[in-house]
Amino acid sequence: MRQLDLVVVVVYLVAIAVIGLRLAGRQKSAKDYFVGEGHMPWWTVSFSVVATETSVLTVISVPGGAYSGQGFGNVELALGYVIGRVVVATVLIPLYKRGGFVSAYQYLGSRFGLKSQGLASVTFVFTRLLAEGVRLFASAIPIKLLLDEFGVHAGYRAIIIVLTVITVVYTYLGGIKAVIWTDAIQMGLYLGGALLAIAVLSGHVGGDGFSRALHAGEFRLFDTDFGLAHVLTSPFALPTAIVGGAVFAMASHGSDQLIVQRILATRSLRDGQKAMIASGVFVTLQFAAFSLVGALLWSYHQGKSFKELGLSSSDNLYPEFILHGLPVVVSGLLVAGILGAAMGSLSSALNSMSNSTVADIVHSFIRKTPSEASLLKLARVMTLVWAALMAVFACAFSTSTGNVYLTGLTIAGYTYGALLGAFLLGRLVRRANEVDAIVAFLVTVGVMTYVVRSVKIDVTVAGATVPTAIAPQWLVPIGVVVTLVTGGLASLLPRSPETAGAANGAGEPGAGPGRVAAPAGHE
Repeated sequence: MRQLDLVVVVVYLVAIAVIGLRLAGRQKSAKDYFVGEGHMPWWTVSFSVVATETSVLTVISVPGGAYSGQGFGNVELALGYVIGRVVVATVLIPLYKRGGFVSAYQYLGSRFGLKSQGLASVTFVFTRLLAEGVRLFASAIPIKLLLDEFGVHAGYRAIIIVLTVITVVYTYLGGIKAVIWTDAIQMGLYLGGALLAIAVLSGHVGGDGFSRALHAGEFRLFDTDFGLAHVLTSPFALPTAIVGGAVFAMASHGSDQLIVQRILATRSLRDGQKAMIASGVFVTLQFAAFSLVGALLWSYHQGKSFKELGLSSSDNLYPEFILHGLPVVVSGLLVAGILGAAMGSLSSALNSMSNSTVADIVHSFIRKTPSEASLLKLARVMTLVWAALMAVFACAFSTSTGNVYLTGLTIAGYTYGALLGAFLLGRLVRRANEVDAIVAFLVTVGVMTYVVRSVKIDVTVAGATVPTAIAPQWLVPIGVVVTLVTGGLASLLPRSPETAGAANGAGEPGAGPGRVAAPAGHE
């Protein structure tokens, strides 16, 4: 019967590529390839944002975390993320939409100059290459376990290559339209799978199961331990989740081209703002659904430990139920949903990296604007180049024994604070010029490298003192503060009248030096 599940998975992989290409249509310009001529419906963009930030490990780890004591802590995190997205929708999206940009970093080019734009873009593409390479390999781990159950014994490298090739087909030809439409479909599949799992589990455990989980604390939402060490190191401490999470979301959704590009594909400023805020609501509902799966699995398994269940880790909990607790074909659909989560984040990363390469790096270092045909060709070539590099990097992890999920999380800590800080510096410190911004950016990356790699806080766990890293949500606020302080102090230093005049005249798109034109054809 497992053959039927395998057929479902194969049909899904073929269908998603075909559907993506048909919905995308033929791409005629770089603007169309990158932002869909700004004609995408806001709700599909919102779904795409959610699918982009949802990896395979999110799908499988949230139920496992809820089962093992986190409760609905991820919903608490999402509340902070919603606040951050509201700020982004209010403060940053108007800059991008009114400036007529196809890249977030064109604002930095407009405000400070081409070198700042190029530096931010280079930082983005290499950070994204590292983060998505880790994410791609991490996605292959549960997929391999699922395929082994189907009798398909594929290695990590084979899975990585197959996922990359299939994703590249529709990303290369269909551009952002194909990415957004397939993301929306893939989100519907894995979230629908969670709702289906909830229905099946509810039938098994009944009302008593909900009651047992509630009294056992499986529905706990807020972590109210306000001890300083706990707040600084736990992602689920209330101040960390709300305050740190809000600032983290401002960076990940306001200064990361991976997300901003989708918002720029909407039809209007209002649509972009609706897409951004709605994505926070959908993420909250998504976390609630996956957390409920974990709570119901706790009742289903009567609170047994993972060792008693024969599982090696919490990440095996949800896949094990998919394979052994659901009917044939239904389990195949949910496995397809997990594949969809991997492909959604990969396709989004490839298109945004290609976008930033063409719209930022090329325009920053090549003064002559290429023809529209050349830009479109270059966009597709860079999609292939980044896909190949990402696959190679992901395959290099095949012998890694480290925690690749934590590796992926910490990568953002190096640069997110500097990226968001550069945008805020441009908005808040009118005296700051390009030199101030570049110095602040580089200093922040250096400081955050030290903080991420070396700063530990002693936390008492079961009577023992354990050196623990700072929670990822606090890394961005620290980086932002370093950027603003460094850039603000640098702006107070004496400068020539010409430089001072340029800095004082900047602040809005088109007002500063180095206004960067969008690719030819952008209105």
